[in-house]
Amino acid sequence: MEAEVSRVLERYEAGALSRRELVARLVALAVASGASRRLGAAEPSTFEAVGLNHIALRVADVERSRDFYVRRLGLRVARESLPGSCFLDCGEQFVALFRGDRPGLDHYCYSVPGYDQGRAAGKLKEAGIGPRLSGRRIYFDDPDGIEVQLAAPEHRA
Repeated sequence: MEAEVSRVLERYEAGALSRRELVARLVALAVASGASRRLGAAEPSTFEAVGLNHIALRVADVERSRDFYVRRLGLRVARESLPGSCFLDCGEQFVALFRGDRPGLDHYCYSVPGYDQGRAAGKLKEAGIGPRLSGRRIYFDDPDGIEVQLAAPEHRA
């Protein structure tokens, strides 16, 4: 923040900004700074996601969707259990296809270093979020009800 204020002042002193532009930019910086504090930027986050691990889609026909993603996007079949599911490699991530009556997003998963289901469940509960456990997996809903999963970065299907 201080560096940005210095840059704005230097531009003003060099004649590159009018007094009106200087005031507008300083006000914008002050507002942005206050907004980031209100959004909790100063407090540590519950988890530190390092990437998107995978997305899981509900599809009407797993074989048809598998063929589409293989043919059109070059994904590779990692494992499948037809007609119910198929896991497609996509670089370091994967796409999971699950047969469902209502096609759409099933869930998406973030990679979290040092993932431990018990600790993750405790952190979610402390944050007022009710986790759902399934085997070694943990799920919870975002504010719009979209299901989120957490996993270790090395999690594969």
